[in-house]
Amino acid sequence: MSNNLNEPFNEQAFREEVAAFVRDHLAPETRHKVENGLYLEKSDYVGWQKSLRRQGWFGASWPVEHGGSAWAVKKEHIFLQESVLNAAPMIIPYGVNMVGPVIYTFGNKEQREKYLPGILNSDTWWCQGYSEPNAGSDLASLSTTAVRQGDHYVVNGTKMWTTEAHWADMMHCLVRTDKTVKKQQGISFLLLDMKTPGITVEPIVTLDGVHHTNQVFFDNVRVPVENLVGQEGDGWKLAKFLLSRERCFIADTGNKMRMMRQIKHDVECSLPGVSETERTLVLVRLGELEASLTALLALEHDYVEDWMSGRDDGIGASVLKVRGTELLQAMTEFWRNVLGSYGACYDPENRKGGEGLSAAEPWVRATAVNYAYLYGRCWSIFGGSNEIQRNIIAASLLRS
Repeated sequence: MSNNLNEPFNEQAFREEVAAFVRDHLAPETRHKVENGLYLEKSDYVGWQKSLRRQGWFGASWPVEHGGSAWAVKKEHIFLQESVLNAAPMIIPYGVNMVGPVIYTFGNKEQREKYLPGILNSDTWWCQGYSEPNAGSDLASLSTTAVRQGDHYVVNGTKMWTTEAHWADMMHCLVRTDKTVKKQQGISFLLLDMKTPGITVEPIVTLDGVHHTNQVFFDNVRVPVENLVGQEGDGWKLAKFLLSRERCFIADTGNKMRMMRQIKHDVECSLPGVSETERTLVLVRLGELEASLTALLALEHDYVEDWMSGRDDGIGASVLKVRGTELLQAMTEFWRNVLGSYGACYDPENRKGGEGLSAAEPWVRATAVNYAYLYGRCWSIFGGSNEIQRNIIAASLLRS
């Protein structure tokens, strides 16, 4: 088992160790789904995360006293990049990378003992209740209320775009507990059991034809007061802490490196059937995208080095989010064009067939590519839209 604190480590050796672990421990059926762009079930993610936990690599960036190995951000970054590059499923962040750090940083002893083990063992599945119909990236405008009545808060309102709420056991949720103060000061952070009476989860099928996300309704939902994290009014501070962790890895370079490998394969297959002019245009565009990916990797590397050294210009996560999501969308647009007439083929049902399907079939490949294209549209929205990120960048630069 590799660990720990900020001690130096051999980066190349660690990359090889991660690649070997993925090769030897990822369930074959899950690998098949990832490699062929097929639909992943909750059990695929849970199984993989439990394997990582047994290795000591799930929650490894957490402090040792809370069950982690205190990995530095660079080691965590390399682990995530190398895992995805070798066809492992992404780590679902809502528990281990989001609410877990909030609880061990701001929660009390009882909350840490109650919730952290379930997060580390992937026995408790979390979702994030932030966005609302009229408060997406503008979180300060949220209107879901929590009114104190004795030992409970009574929650009313609705959350929107709640990814995987239909799988979740718990939700970490921002609610308005005070309407009389500045908007940001009236927000609090609650932990909700999704089985509580009064919670209704309605599916939202997005433009890729898949049920990822939901609208969640709260009708007089009674939440014990002990489920408040921090103090009333701390929600804005906790949300900023949480979102800063989400954006640290949103460049998602491991996935893009693997995608580029697949794109180059499909380009090679397509070239024999095209004219010399088309060949030149395709290769020039491929070169532009490869150069952009190389630049993103270098940018990410520099920011990680800065964060390791305690330097933070306050905009790095926003810059990586904008550049990473724009490149993802450009890559998937190019990829579907490379497929020619198959680039217009998409049926989400084709991604549900499991082991009987293979990307060697052009219609399966086309479905996987078009899924990446369609789902990639939302990456520039969630985690704070790119417009919001540009505002953050501009405000910081203008102040400096």
